[in-house]
Amino acid sequence: MLDRLVQTLESCPIVKRGDYNYFIHPITDGVPIVEPALLREVCCAMLKVLDISGVDKIVVVEAMGIHIGSVLSVMTDIPMTIVRKREYKLPGEVAVHQTTGYSKGELYINGIRNGDRVVVVDDVVSTGGTLRALLAALTIAGADVVDVCVAIQRGTPDIGRPYKALVTIDVTEKVHVVDRNL
Repeated sequence: MLDRLVQTLESCPIVKRGDYNYFIHPITDGVPIVEPALLREVCCAMLKVLDISGVDKIVVVEAMGIHIGSVLSVMTDIPMTIVRKREYKLPGEVAVHQTTGYSKGELYINGIRNGDRVVVVDDVVSTGGTLRALLAALTIAGADVVDVCVAIQRGTPDIGRPYKALVTIDVTEKVHVVDRNL
């Protein structure tokens, strides 16, 4: 299992963003194309490790969590809410600042109510900045975060709670899959 994910990671290009080696991959960037078989493999693997019992909503961060969350939502009939990088000024909207290894900005949560049981899914965790910010905002909104799963873990980031990752990678001049966590 995860053979496609591993193969595509270990052959994906690397670009420099300052001192940061940024890997470009269909799951994390949507380029060059997102093959259905790869997306299906990732989502099926996530469903094997995620605790979705009694979950009300799947929470994803735009942009690259959307394709994973959409497929999971269709597979499970659990509604999805997208944490946006743009403010909508809706009642109950929660804003939180996020800082990652290569960007910073605001995230806006809508559609989460006090007592909602949610799972968080995302494409990658590198520094943990986005997930830490998201978890803080979900707490403010009154959600109960049942589980967190990412497709790809880069290094050993701390997000303030346990989470699951399908694969763990190291990035030098290329991507090395150091662990299949399934």
